[in-house]
Amino acid sequence: MTYRTSALAAAVVFASALPVVGADRVKTANGTVEGTTEPSGIHVFRGVPFAAPPVGDLRWKAPQPVEDWTGVRAATRFAPQCMQRRVFNDMVFRSNGVSEDCLYLNVWTPAAPASERLPVLVYFYGGGYIAGDGSEPRYDGESMARKGIVALTVNYRLTVFGFFAHPELTKESPHHASGNQGLLDQSAALQWVQKNIAAFGGDPSKVTIAGESAGSTSVSAQMASPLSRNLIAGAVGESGALINPTLGPVPLEEAEQTGMKFGTAVGATSLAALRALPAEQLLEATAKQGTPRFGTTVDGYFLPRRPADIFAAGDQAHVPLLVGWNSEENNYRSILGTAEPTPENYAQAIKKLYDERADEVLKLYAGANNEEVIASATSLASDRFIAYSTWKWADLHGKTGDKPVYRYFYSHPRPAMNAPTDGGGASSANQPRPARGAAHSAEIEYAMGNLATNKAYAWTPDDYKVSETFQAYFANFVKTGDPNGTGVPSWPPANRGDTVSVMHIDVDTRAEPEQHRDRYLFLDQMYKPKS
Repeated sequence: MTYRTSALAAAVVFASALPVVGADRVKTANGTVEGTTEPSGIHVFRGVPFAAPPVGDLRWKAPQPVEDWTGVRAATRFAPQCMQRRVFNDMVFRSNGVSEDCLYLNVWTPAAPASERLPVLVYFYGGGYIAGDGSEPRYDGESMARKGIVALTVNYRLTVFGFFAHPELTKESPHHASGNQGLLDQSAALQWVQKNIAAFGGDPSKVTIAGESAGSTSVSAQMASPLSRNLIAGAVGESGALINPTLGPVPLEEAEQTGMKFGTAVGATSLAALRALPAEQLLEATAKQGTPRFGTTVDGYFLPRRPADIFAAGDQAHVPLLVGWNSEENNYRSILGTAEPTPENYAQAIKKLYDERADEVLKLYAGANNEEVIASATSLASDRFIAYSTWKWADLHGKTGDKPVYRYFYSHPRPAMNAPTDGGGASSANQPRPARGAAHSAEIEYAMGNLATNKAYAWTPDDYKVSETFQAYFANFVKTGDPNGTGVPSWPPANRGDTVSVMHIDVDTRAEPEQHRDRYLFLDQMYKPKS
């Protein structure tokens, strides 16, 4: 892996970009950028800076303003990925290397510059706050742009670079806060959108934010934060909210202690010493056994309280929300381990997990035979991983947010993988077992209209049918705050009337009443904060 740790190295990437015939020029608040025009007619601007490079003394600081430039800046290549290790084999990057200098975004627009006021979609990538990049093909904005939307992907700092708290950081901050640098990056990008998106044909009053997994938890965080909640008109969450047990934030004092322990582990006990260490050394230290995982913080600034408390009080952005999760977010093996899926083994596993409340769980997630065990263990594993937090977010916002909440349950499994070719790809030896349902992150290409960008799977007409429906819902929602429109099944809001409706998205897409609310009410007791 190639690391680029200086602003100069990253600048070379842009300076060396070859001019493209027919590229478009747009004047932003900081200077003029020149992008490219795709054969489809969509204009693309890659690697547009929205904050200053967070290097040197700016490492771990809140994002700072971009310095103005003169002349024309090439926006034809994706900027480097934010510092990260390769930890997820389904991530495909079109960017070149990694760097601390990574605060750039990408814009796809169907509009001639500044000639229209189109709705805007800002997409935050997933990856557990340790990986991900705006260049991933599954997030590509061209397909959405062809629907009449200005689409953006945004890079934000990750792992120790994006979620590091330390008492000295808190002391130097004008807000007496530290941590959450990655979330602050996202907020800075939303402020950039407000200032600049009109130049790309977008309407700053019609900005919808979206994301999957950590991107979805980011959406919930931006809705909850006083820094961002007035910058958005709608929100889409695919699998995950910043609510325990999913990446829930910790108190500032706890995060600061984690930061100090990390500093001791790398031999740098002061902030100055930590900032002097090479980025590669810090990154590699995060891979060592026993190193804490850096996550979000109730810092008193970006997050004044826990997001669940903010939503419960109705202090979040009051905007329409489209939200849901997949049918196989986690595998039943996370409950059963290597044991066979028999009723006896399942009961033992539940007893180990829930002790005196095991009988309650076995009533809610019954396992009378092997097939039912697999189904229930899959549901329980999914709920414990990410479905409960998503449910809680939707439920709270439906009660206090004043706007419609549209819930979905996505259950369409991916098709078989393509056979490997001489050019590389998955071999039969390392292909995963076919999913019983829709695995975690499986919906992204469908919802974004990007099946063709993923060459690993043998997409079928049914897959394209599901994608057409799912993307239509997304596009309609971005445009109007309502997923309904011509050619798709009617989708009732979940928080209107006496019935909680859920859209089941599959080959046979249909709305059904909510199922298994009793499961989530039980888990709500299990995950209730102690203080």
